[in-house]
Amino acid sequence: MKLLSNLKVTVVLLVFFSMERTGHAQATYWWNDAVFYEAFVRSYYDTNGDGIGDLNGLTQKLDYLSDLGVNAIWLMPVCSSPSYHGYDVTNYKAVESDYGTKQDFINFTDSAHKRGIKVIFDFVMNHSSSDHPWFQQSKANDPFYRDFYRWSPTDPGTIGPWGQDVWHQYNSNNYYYGIFWSGMPDLNYETQAVKDSMFSIAQFWLDSMHVDGFRLDAASYIFEDGNRLLNAPATIQFWQDFRSYYKSINDSSMAVGEVWQTTDSILPYMEGGDKLDFCFEFDLAAEILNALNTANTATLKSKVLYDYNNYPYLQFGTFLTNHDQNRVFDVLGGSIPKLKAAAAIYLTLPGIPFIYYGEEIGMSGTGDDPSKRRPMQWTNGLHAGFSTVNPWESINSNYTTYNVATEEADSNSLLNWYKKLIGIRHNEAALRRGNYFAATGAPSPIYSFVRTYESDTVLVIVNTSGQIYADFTVNVSSTGMQPGYKVFTDLVNGGWFLGDLDATYNLGNFDLAPYGALIYRVESSTGVDDPAYGHGATIFPNPATDKITVPLNSVSPVQVSVTDEHGKMMKTERISPKGNAISLNVSDLPIGMYLLTIEGDFSRRQYKFIVER
Repeated sequence: MKLLSNLKVTVVLLVFFSMERTGHAQATYWWNDAVFYEAFVRSYYDTNGDGIGDLNGLTQKLDYLSDLGVNAIWLMPVCSSPSYHGYDVTNYKAVESDYGTKQDFINFTDSAHKRGIKVIFDFVMNHSSSDHPWFQQSKANDPFYRDFYRWSPTDPGTIGPWGQDVWHQYNSNNYYYGIFWSGMPDLNYETQAVKDSMFSIAQFWLDSMHVDGFRLDAASYIFEDGNRLLNAPATIQFWQDFRSYYKSINDSSMAVGEVWQTTDSILPYMEGGDKLDFCFEFDLAAEILNALNTANTATLKSKVLYDYNNYPYLQFGTFLTNHDQNRVFDVLGGSIPKLKAAAAIYLTLPGIPFIYYGEEIGMSGTGDDPSKRRPMQWTNGLHAGFSTVNPWESINSNYTTYNVATEEADSNSLLNWYKKLIGIRHNEAALRRGNYFAATGAPSPIYSFVRTYESDTVLVIVNTSGQIYADFTVNVSSTGMQPGYKVFTDLVNGGWFLGDLDATYNLGNFDLAPYGALIYRVESSTGVDDPAYGHGATIFPNPATDKITVPLNSVSPVQVSVTDEHGKMMKTERISPKGNAISLNVSDLPIGMYLLTIEGDFSRRQYKFIVER
């Protein structure tokens, strides 16, 4: 690529240009435009001084989440539970008292909605707590509740997927089934009353508590088929029935499944477009982190392509780590450059991104589950600003460096990098709804791919190594990009320059620092009048719908006029360039062809452009 400026390109390059849309069916939904945030209420913010985060605290922090760019929240369990984590529910229609009241929850969801933020909650449908009244009545042989759970007079001796005992003794002739542990007996969905009860609970949360959907815990374990404890055909059918039910209540509601298995095992849960809306892609998350720890992108490239080609279009959840895994900060060795590169990859890939709370500031956490779910680090002050008293779990030792207040004040922080990436994703439809094409030709540690949506395209180039790469090229011949002059707009640092993609389809002269990042929008140039002199003779987009932009190597005001094809003056105004370009609103112009005239102190230029809707 012939760059018509001295600007060097470093680390991550996102490029937009005109091309014909290609690829498979492109049905997308509101969640494709979302960046989700996984929040643990207990650990987010304490407003009543008991050392436990609460719903009012989460409501108070909605402005922080909105400023981060989050527009959807996944709440870890909020129902009544005897455990800190909430995955063993005792009342599915009650809010955990540690967190507040039902009204507190409704205030939270309504406040989130006012900010344009959707809310989904963790619906634990596979099992309940052994303290749940249903189980208490079941083990007491209540005739209505007895078959709400699976019982056996002897221990069948079945071993679970990770070698655990799954039958638990109540007394000498009563064993009950629980895939995870004795405190979480599995519900028996062969009993219609169980299915009816749980479906009605879904309606309660959609209608009365104002949620927008569900994260479905342990989605592969609903039914058992003999010794087949997961992925039973009846489980797949169950989710089809559940989808029909929740869509009948609110057709824009959604459900994302936790099916912690290989992609081929996940795909049946989404086949036909009539089961789960999407599932989390655990293997992809592992490959992103592996690529950054090994500087080897081969497996990651293959994995992304496989997911893109086999899932319904863009319907899979992307993430780095979640509440059950060691935090990404520790997996990547505490390297902020690696963390930034990891974020740049998964926030630009196909799919629906999920951020685990505290990931955006570099929270640490390994070992037992509570250590991965420690209180959020708001400041470098007492208790990290989470509470005025000792919190329910100890604060991470790295909180004095990695906290919201400190990082908000540092333009180069991980937090501000997340804000920038999320903002770019929201602004660029190609990153949310675009096709995916692999690019070629770069050194092996370099991961490059193209995203396209309508007239926009994005090229992402990521250095997964700690080595500097200089003056290398990326070949985009397989992506549909057309040769010609392109306008490159720097979305990270501002400014723009012109470049030329020649017939070799090589974009070149790139320098990539270890793990760093730079982002460009690139659009095809039209009406170039000797670009070698950098006159900025281009209008983009062209055709346009609401606004046109013209790069100018000038800071002085110019007189701009627009006439239609009959010579009629449509508008005229004086405009001062911003960022070496001028922008003109054309949304008020009828569909048609127009002549734009720009007059400066020493020049007069004219360009044709088209308005279409």
